[in-house]
Amino acid sequence: MDRRKFIAQTSASTAFVGLGGLSLGSCTGATKKHITILHTNDVHSHIDTFPKDHSSFPNLGGVARRASLVESIRTENPNTLLLDAGDIFQGTPYFNFYGGELEFKLMSKLKYDAATIGNHDFDNGIDGLLAQIPNATFDFLSANYDFSNTVMDDFVKPYNTYRVDGLKVGVYGIGIELAGLVTEKLYKETQYLDPFEIATDMENRLKMDEQCDLIICLSHLGYHYKDEQKPDDLKLAAKTKYTDLIIGGHTHTFLPKPTIAKNAQGHNILVNQVGCFGIHLGRMDFYFDSAKNVKADGTSIIV
Repeated sequence: MDRRKFIAQTSASTAFVGLGGLSLGSCTGATKKHITILHTNDVHSHIDTFPKDHSSFPNLGGVARRASLVESIRTENPNTLLLDAGDIFQGTPYFNFYGGELEFKLMSKLKYDAATIGNHDFDNGIDGLLAQIPNATFDFLSANYDFSNTVMDDFVKPYNTYRVDGLKVGVYGIGIELAGLVTEKLYKETQYLDPFEIATDMENRLKMDEQCDLIICLSHLGYHYKDEQKPDDLKLAAKTKYTDLIIGGHTHTFLPKPTIAKNAQGHNILVNQVGCFGIHLGRMDFYFDSAKNVKADGTSIIV
């Protein structure tokens, strides 16, 4: 694709929406809290900026550029979380040589808060994934991968909560079925659990027990499949009640702005995914009024 055309199509776009049936203007002039969520997915070990003569992504991406962008946004709004929706590994010689060490160390330098686990993160086996865990200072969240009979059991949480600007943000992870995508000897005794049932359990726990003000799902299911039996983010959105945002991965889907879907209660839920290889950074801004009503503004930023 012509670079000028590519940039024109993928420059920052926004979606402004009220969540939970909130009217779009009801927070206007009454905003008390502002939380920014930054996110990536399917970076696939792309550390460097693409070459200037690259056929698809000329002079785009790169961890150093992403770091500068994240730093500038955190300066603008310190109440920021940085999340990743999986497939951190596999795609360049950096992974072949370092086995994921560099990826986790750089994500730690960028101060990622949490990531879910994608199918390619098993490409060096579950033991290879475990070997790199000491290089990560962020949380690994996966609720529907049961690691209880594996070496990863103590290193993955189903969810975590974060205090941001006095509000409680709950984040949980959901992964794609590994059978058929990953050789069994790589993921060993990891058990795949129904993503819809687990997501419902997670959001209920985060809403009712943890009393979260904002609930986010890090999903590596994929954005949408024609097969009605195959779980995806849009099907997941329709089954949820309390999740506010699904940050997706796996299908490398670039959404110029978040999809506004309806949940099981007919309320708005946002679904977003920003392609692959770190050439975009997703940004979601949530604005809370004094009654904790929320509105959202979504942007995809080209790196």
